Amino acid sequence: MKKSRTVLKNIRKSEKRRVINRKKKRKLKESIKALMKMTSKEKALKAYSDVQSIIDKSIQDGILKKNTAARYKSRLVKFINLLK
Repeated sequence: MKKSRTVLKNIRKSEKRRVINRKKKRKLKESIKALMKMTSKEKALKAYSDVQSIIDKSIQDGILKKNTAARYKSRLVKFINLLK
């Protein structure tokens, strides 16, 4: 059975969105991992502002839920406070 034009368009759209969302999620995870590897508190605080903005942006994009993002931020702040 032949697919309609709108179905084909929706398939194209969802594939493009999937690729974009995967890139954004990968960037988020990499930035969190990079922050967790830091040993200096000053560097970690500077990097935290960047990571926080990425987390907030991913809430807007629908990649993360609000409570999940809050949990990530809370854990990162706890980690930074443990650094010397």
